Amino acid sequence: MPTVTEPSVQRLSLDLDTNVGYLNQALGVKESFDMICRRLHYAGKDFALYFVDGFVKDDIMNRVMERLGQLPQGALSVQKIQRLLQTHIAYLEVETVSEVDRVIDAVLSGPLVLIVNGSTEAIVIDARTYPARGPEEPDTERVVRGARDGFTETFVFNTALTRRRIRDPKLRFEYLRVGARSKTDICLGYIKDIANPDLVDTLRNELKKIEIDGLPMAEKTVEELVFKNNWNPYPMIRYTERPDVAAVHLLEGHVLIYVDTSPSVMITPTTFFHHLQHAEEYRQKPIVGAYLRFVRYVAILASLLVPPLWLGLLKNPEWVPAALQFVIPKELGGIPVFWQLAIAELGIDVLRMAAIHTPSPLATAMGLVAAIILGEIAVSAGFFIKEVVLYIAIAAVGNYATPSYEFALANRLSRWFLLIITALFGIWGFGFGVLVWMVFLARTRSLATPYLWPLFPFHGRALLHALWRVPVLADEKRPSLLRTLDKSKR
Repeated sequence: MPTVTEPSVQRLSLDLDTNVGYLNQALGVKESFDMICRRLHYAGKDFALYFVDGFVKDDIMNRVMERLGQLPQGALSVQKIQRLLQTHIAYLEVETVSEVDRVIDAVLSGPLVLIVNGSTEAIVIDARTYPARGPEEPDTERVVRGARDGFTETFVFNTALTRRRIRDPKLRFEYLRVGARSKTDICLGYIKDIANPDLVDTLRNELKKIEIDGLPMAEKTVEELVFKNNWNPYPMIRYTERPDVAAVHLLEGHVLIYVDTSPSVMITPTTFFHHLQHAEEYRQKPIVGAYLRFVRYVAILASLLVPPLWLGLLKNPEWVPAALQFVIPKELGGIPVFWQLAIAELGIDVLRMAAIHTPSPLATAMGLVAAIILGEIAVSAGFFIKEVVLYIAIAAVGNYATPSYEFALANRLSRWFLLIITALFGIWGFGFGVLVWMVFLARTRSLATPYLWPLFPFHGRALLHALWRVPVLADEKRPSLLRTLDKSKR
């Protein structure tokens, strides 16, 4: 059996000119205007300083160079690197590397890299700063009363916002790098004595197995590569841009994935009911939060079931009780009702996309004008009957009441499925479609976690907590689904 040889690791040379020649070619120093190599001479020694313009704090860089410029001749003749680290470089975050690939990775990541003639070790000074916005409240997870900070595109800021809420020495952030070309920073966040070690190992191994040149779409690319199920519209993980929501899930035993350049943190594993909860429920008194959750569940179910159910009753009017005969319109219009519903559904999606691409000051006005004028004219011209506008509006409002944007999109596709099967087979088709939808969700797994838990498999206490916002003191146990090490919240 042939032996597999490990690829040789190229190390820095003792000759500075050799190192500079190779690194300049590898980094494209004279080809990219922002890739800088400064040749320096301090204390009788030649240096080369590498950095990316725009990634480095100028004041830190100037302070380091000023300190080195004060060194007397011959100050670095013995144990150069150690003396630089321990005495002359006035900065905390420094380390040494000797492999050329690690030097290149360090420069591209943002730190300063200082190479000294006659040494096979380079000094990495982590004085980087990324262009970043402030931690503002996320638009999709607003609360009436509560914290206004949110995650940003810089994942070091995001881990700091999480640590601000959980000052537990057992909180871990494991660093990984993914992408052969993008070299995107990723970290796993979990509390060591709470999270299930098997879950942590599974996610760590899946992230390490990723083979791709880059992650330009950050967390969405990671989701596709790690969680698969790409033809299942329902999200396998939950996204959040709120540090308080992330902290709550860490304390429950979930494992979080932070991806650099993304303000969204991935919560794993999640179930159907995780996507129906909102931070606002926990910013109010328990009875108020329970009411808000109940209203949200009703709105989401109505958005999914009311339009196809109404279509099914039109197909089979004998199923309509006498007290509900008013739901059957006297005039159905010149276009079949199914096509009216289909056109209205597409119209809502077009309006949504138009609002996204419209400048913010005009988006609200555009939506109101389009909805009122187009809806009114469509009814007057006979394209739609009034009931179609009503039921599609119910569906749209229910979608917007869904906390998870990805979950709302999945429900929209499920509604299309129910509308089509109901149009083909009437009320029996609607019933069969709902059954297929339930079986589909029951068979779905997220990291071996049943998607419909605690409804299927049934767990009474957990289902009560999923449907009803219970007081904090009544929620003493962590979800058994997560198989946490520490099962009590006390």
